[in-house]
Amino acid sequence: MSLATHSATLEFRTGGRGTLDVTAELARAVTRAGLRAGLCHAFLLHTSAALIVCENADPRVRSDLEAWLARAVPDGDRLFRHVSEGPDDMPAHVRTALTGSALALPVAEGALVLGTWQGVYLYEHRQAPHARRVQLTLQGEFA
Repeated sequence: MSLATHSATLEFRTGGRGTLDVTAELARAVTRAGLRAGLCHAFLLHTSAALIVCENADPRVRSDLEAWLARAVPDGDRLFRHVSEGPDDMPAHVRTALTGSALALPVAEGALVLGTWQGVYLYEHRQAPHARRVQLTLQGEFA
């Protein structure tokens, strides 16, 4: 075993506003790199989408989160002056500030450590589909 750092970029295509389960892709990247124990840091390279850890058993949790965000940060709110990219752009930036663009996930015995009902999701905050990139930095003991 050696202590080291590895990086990789993952690309995803969203279907528009909503969540995309990326848990398996992150887990495969950890396995491919040979990380046995350490951290998987995931950073989304965009300002209008997010990375979240959320319940993976009941999709109503994610739809309830979306309902709350739609009420808290509605598209087309006249409060926002940044409107050049459409009525959902500035709300998407606010949503990202609230939900976050980076996660630090533990790795043990060669696998991501997540709770029983946890999954990792790319949360698209724009209405239209987008290509999104996630930069991974893996640190720790490699095989």
